Amino acid sequence: MTRDDDPHADLEVLEAGPAPGPRTRVLLALHGRGASAGEMRELGRHLAPGYRIVAPQAAGRTWYPASFMAPVEHNQPWLDSALAALERIVTRHVEGGVARERIAVLGFSQGACLGLEYAVRHPTRYAGVLALSGGLIGPPGVALEREGSLDSTPLLAGCGDRDPHIPIERVRDTASAWRAMGGVVDLRIYEGMGHTVHEDELKVARTLLGGEAA
Repeated sequence: MTRDDDPHADLEVLEAGPAPGPRTRVLLALHGRGASAGEMRELGRHLAPGYRIVAPQAAGRTWYPASFMAPVEHNQPWLDSALAALERIVTRHVEGGVARERIAVLGFSQGACLGLEYAVRHPTRYAGVLALSGGLIGPPGVALEREGSLDSTPLLAGCGDRDPHIPIERVRDTASAWRAMGGVVDLRIYEGMGHTVHEDELKVARTLLGGEAA
């Protein structure tokens, strides 16, 4: 397999916090298009003190080239490569003694879309998924839910109603798919907000992450 087939094969991963182990809580922090792992690592430290923060850097600062609502084949092989890279990271921590239910996923924009897609393709109980301005991946009209149970995994789905990149209907449909897979949703639509993060989202995220058992 060449790098063209697997662009995220050798992605850099920034990590901070305690080593993997049975009592470790992990936050997988995923940046948006054009952003950096360093920014997400710092946001993770702010939201989840005491967690192991794991922030991968996408090849070329993008997880996939087209819109998250484009036909899936337009984002290949980048999308499959990104999802496989996340699974390698999660598997490494599970093999280090971390239960998947102690792993949370945080993402903004493209990172939020990727994190959501990873969770529904690997359904289980997670500590939480925090999707800031994102939705499940696929063209309009596609079924978003997958087989399997999210086993009451909490989802924070926040987005502005004037976001030019994330249609509100896709956020709502993502919430519906999450519930259909057995997850719990806190859906927050912010009036007049564009493609950014609201302070309320950060407060909710801190509460969700801080509420997990030590």
